[in-house]
Amino acid sequence: MSRRIPVTIGALFVGGLLRSQSLYFPPVQTNQPWETVDPGSLGWCMDQLPPLLDLLEENHSKAFIVLKDGRIAIEQYFGMFTQDSVWYWASAGKSLTSVLVGIAQQEGLLDIQAASSTYLGTGWTNCTPAQEAAITVRHQLSMTTGLDDGVPDTDCTDPACLQYLADPGTRWSYYNAPYTRLDGVISGASGQSINDFLLSHLTPGTGIGGLYLPVGYNNIFFSKPRMMARFGLLMLAQGTWNGDAILADENYYNAMITPSQALNPAYGYLWWLNGQSAFMLPGSQLVFPGTLMPNEPADAFNALGKDAQILNVVPSQGLVVVRMGETPDDNNGAVTPVFNDAIWELLNAILCTDTGMPDADSGTARAMPNPANDHIDLAFDPALGPGDLRIIDAMGTVRGSRIGVQGRLTMDVSGLSSGTYTVLFHGQAGTSVMKFVKE
Repeated sequence: MSRRIPVTIGALFVGGLLRSQSLYFPPVQTNQPWETVDPGSLGWCMDQLPPLLDLLEENHSKAFIVLKDGRIAIEQYFGMFTQDSVWYWASAGKSLTSVLVGIAQQEGLLDIQAASSTYLGTGWTNCTPAQEAAITVRHQLSMTTGLDDGVPDTDCTDPACLQYLADPGTRWSYYNAPYTRLDGVISGASGQSINDFLLSHLTPGTGIGGLYLPVGYNNIFFSKPRMMARFGLLMLAQGTWNGDAILADENYYNAMITPSQALNPAYGYLWWLNGQSAFMLPGSQLVFPGTLMPNEPADAFNALGKDAQILNVVPSQGLVVVRMGETPDDNNGAVTPVFNDAIWELLNAILCTDTGMPDADSGTARAMPNPANDHIDLAFDPALGPGDLRIIDAMGTVRGSRIGVQGRLTMDVSGLSSGTYTVLFHGQAGTSVMKFVKE
């Protein structure tokens, strides 16, 4: 296996800046101490930490970790949860599976450009032989299989549930079942279960451990919080661990964290990408303009899961951020960036810098009252001209709309459930985005 040995994040252009920063790696033996760093020595504004901890605790968090260049800068547990407690990654585990696929490819066990049926066998879908043969492993990684996500059970991996809707590569849809069959791809290619493959190819060199457990049709990864932090550090170090190449295929690594298709530029190979021109969300075919998380640094890439299981990797800052927990109050259990962006709004204050990106807003915008109860008054810069307005919930579903809006209007929101909503206004001269809370 080829070796890359970058002890530093060197020669890496992020946001127009060249960054070279040595990384620390904790011992592979996980019972050994993990070095910490005093956030005050980094110049962070730790008087701003309490509001972030309040947000996390009030929204049912279990664990929160921030690594700075590999060392633990912030580590907080809530309630009875401890460093040794185990929690689920939900769909954040998709990103881990993506790395395992990359390792399998570098070992010559599979080719992501090959038909998925090469490793799953024919008849893994309900498609015609020609339709099924057109689906590749890469389509599974990029959520572009073309299989119908409108079936009654989107977790069902039985062939009868996997039905043709569109040609592969022509439609992006966050569809769990085709992703889940990547476990079978790894098994068919390697002769090992996904757990055995992880334990033999990832754990020895990094200490990253845990277990995929069957939950219904899904295989959900469970681990201690620091294991997720280790995984984030591996990705921050471009697939290396303390000089040893774990994911040595640089082309695959780069493809994971860059747009995998033009339909949803905010999606790589099972990684969510910030700083793109537009994004789509699970359960929706809408394309939203602007970056996925305005408060998060533009170069960040993210593993996101149900109930806001969060892993953020920020190369430009040398940061890894982990949040594990139950459903935030305004998240409704969705795999969305809403709560993650709220974390970054407060984390930026701790970092004493505005590392985020501005909202796509061509002028002033205002929602009053905010929080709202029965009605809300929405005002936009008249210079944007007339346009169309949508109110979108945390799942990406449109809950209200108006056509031909200009300047200002009042909307009845009494029928909306409590939570956070996004107002998206497309005018002739630009776009404006804002949020409001429905009590």
